[in-house]
Amino acid sequence: MLLTLLGLLPRPRRILLLLLPVLAATAGAVLGGRSLRRTKGAPGQPPAVSRRSSSASRRPSPVPGRPPAAGGPPSGPCAEDGAPRCGGTLAAVGRTAHRHRRWVLALWAVVLAAGVLIGGRVFESAGTGAQAAGSESARGSAAVAAADPAAGTVTAVVDGPRVDDPAVRSAVTDAARAVSALPGVASVSDAYGSGPAASALRSQDGRASLVVARMADSAGDAQVDAVSARLQEVQQAAPGTRVTVGGDLVLSQEVKHQTARDTRFGELVTLPVTLVVMVLVFGGFAAASLPLIGAVASVGGALLSIFGFSRIMALDTSVLPIATVLGLGLSIDYALLMVNRFREERGRGASVAAAVERTSATAGRTVAFSGVTVAVALSGLFVFTSPVFRAVGAAGVSVVVITVAAALTLVPALLGFAGHRIKAPAGPVPDDGFFARTVRLVQRRALPVALAAVALLAAAGAPFLTARAQSAGAHVLPASFASRAVADTVEKRFPQQAPAPVTVVVEAPQARAQDYARSLADLPGVAGVRPAQQVGDRLSTVDVMVAGDPQGGAAQSVVGELRGHRDGLRTWVTGDAATVVDFKQEIAHRGPPAFALVAVGTLLLLFLMTGSVVVPVKALLMNVLSLGCSLGALTLVFQHGWFSGLLGFTPTGGLESYVPVLVFAFAFGLSMDYEVFLLARIKELRDEGHSSARAVELGLQRSGRIINSAALLMVVVFAGFAAGQMLMIKEMGIALAVAVAVDATLVRCLLVPAAMSLFGEFNWWAPRPLKRLHGRVGLREHVVLPPLPSLRPHLPSLPALSSLSSLPQLPPIPQLPPHLAARLPHPRLPRPAAAAKP
Repeated sequence: MLLTLLGLLPRPRRILLLLLPVLAATAGAVLGGRSLRRTKGAPGQPPAVSRRSSSASRRPSPVPGRPPAAGGPPSGPCAEDGAPRCGGTLAAVGRTAHRHRRWVLALWAVVLAAGVLIGGRVFESAGTGAQAAGSESARGSAAVAAADPAAGTVTAVVDGPRVDDPAVRSAVTDAARAVSALPGVASVSDAYGSGPAASALRSQDGRASLVVARMADSAGDAQVDAVSARLQEVQQAAPGTRVTVGGDLVLSQEVKHQTARDTRFGELVTLPVTLVVMVLVFGGFAAASLPLIGAVASVGGALLSIFGFSRIMALDTSVLPIATVLGLGLSIDYALLMVNRFREERGRGASVAAAVERTSATAGRTVAFSGVTVAVALSGLFVFTSPVFRAVGAAGVSVVVITVAAALTLVPALLGFAGHRIKAPAGPVPDDGFFARTVRLVQRRALPVALAAVALLAAAGAPFLTARAQSAGAHVLPASFASRAVADTVEKRFPQQAPAPVTVVVEAPQARAQDYARSLADLPGVAGVRPAQQVGDRLSTVDVMVAGDPQGGAAQSVVGELRGHRDGLRTWVTGDAATVVDFKQEIAHRGPPAFALVAVGTLLLLFLMTGSVVVPVKALLMNVLSLGCSLGALTLVFQHGWFSGLLGFTPTGGLESYVPVLVFAFAFGLSMDYEVFLLARIKELRDEGHSSARAVELGLQRSGRIINSAALLMVVVFAGFAAGQMLMIKEMGIALAVAVAVDATLVRCLLVPAAMSLFGEFNWWAPRPLKRLHGRVGLREHVVLPPLPSLRPHLPSLPALSSLSSLPQLPPIPQLPPHLAARLPHPRLPRPAAAAKP
């Protein structure tokens, strides 16, 4: 959203806009300080504790029988209201962030401003077209790029009157001469030259021609725009003509610009809708606005981290929207959890300072643990060698770290400013409600519910078994875009200029390369071979045509045939079909180790949290079922075209080759996120002595509302990004929205209670050696909090009994007549007992 405003303003106003967050932070700090000073002596507020008071006055004597805080002594220095401090690092972090909230807010404002100013440059250095690093297709493309001085082409389709029309001929040739003189242009070709190359630039019906400008390697966006503008002038010079400018360089530009627009559109749609949802969840604007502020700050930090990674590695244009949607979703979820726990603590009678500290000690631990599990799920992407996987993994892990940092520091600081305005609940969450009744109903029919849920999830994931990988190319854009229209026109009307599905890069003299090209015509599946084109010294390319789908099974079989037919030469088989084959091979070879890494890390973390080996394995299997359902929906929608009209896209008959891997990594982490939310409550109740069945019932009753609220917000975020026009962003948004919705409803509300009811007390089983290990190194999700000094510490202190005699005497309360007092609904006080007779 801030990037949108920044791009619309001129440079002086951009600088002013960047200063607004800092000015807002300063104003908030000053106003917050004044509001705190005004409340020092206000009725109904706790007396402020001076910083100059002695340490003895801030250290109450230990109370016998008080339960010790996890990670700390039974009692410690008091908070501002006299409540004993919680032990542990996270409690100290929250306490420090609350105490120095002005500095924390100012620091995050600077991070946001820097992210908006610097992070917007990420798209300038991002590239398009993912390839499997180190594969044969990538090495062949790199060899051609190193030998060919051209960075790409700008292609114009001149359609309308006949190609031989004098006015059209004059306009096109004048434009070609003018373009060749522009800086950054290596060469220009049109249909009015001589030889077979010129005739290939004419359409078969004679009513359209191509003008192809090969740009030098040093050409930038400005030079590409200048060439496009000059070619567009043919329409004015030759009335009746229609000129559409495309080519691979224009395609790259349009992909970058549309990705940026989709990212901004997703933010603009998502943030207002999430604000409305959170107002309904919390019942107030103050509590609802804090997660949004944390989300905006997290996105600013994410932009900074992605810009840093763009300096050291190649980033695809898909990295920024994926990282943005992850940052928005996680930051809103984590802030929602923190604010919800803060409201619970305020409802128990804690002051703002004590509630912030206790929230950091409890919900903060859940946030930190959840962040680790999501980061472990994304770390599996580092096993792959393709730059797109590693770049998304690095950006995703950094975004998780930033969102966790914002939840643990910025949210406590914001609660310090707005905590008094957040409406506390009237009472604790009741132990009986919709979720508790659902669990009891499931527990009575645990086996049928579990079998039905597993069957439904398995059936929903079955379509993914027929998924077809592809490289979308220009089809990532809608048909209304110029580069997409040029690509479709060239494919239909200029078959000699259409990109070949398979290209062989040959390192040999030109004559030897021609002989090799002629020998390929007899290979199975080859429909035709174009003459070898020299691109450098002893380096040529040979285009191989196939019948049918250019990326289908026949084309992929031809790739295998060509790689087995080298004819004693050094060759590299490239092209879209070869790229798909290499991606599939990389996923087949690197996928199992990546999944093993994620699975082992997840099992280890959940064991450290629960002390059980059954619960982690069950969680892993349920996550796999949930992910299968998401991938099945992805296949039905984008490969088979379900709801394509409603979603506004044209199905391409397959899935982008790297999208299922990214969906698996992100959806697995988000599913484990909700698993941690639910298990934290269940484990807490289990440690309090409840049975396994009762712990599941109470755990879902107390956390089901917040889990489903967080899932609804996640679905809103993903749906907002899926409303864009880029096909890859649509695929990611729809798949992740389905994964979150299914996981939070079908899995967490039905399958988890049913499975845990079937296992019973066996849920918490582990071998004795592992039990002893967990006792020494296990993570304690449950934090024993010190008791609050009173139920309502924010009420004024009552005077001591000894001082009551000094109070002024109040007038006597008038008594009701006996006939009226007898009608009161409450019982009257008993009469004093008569004196006993001696």
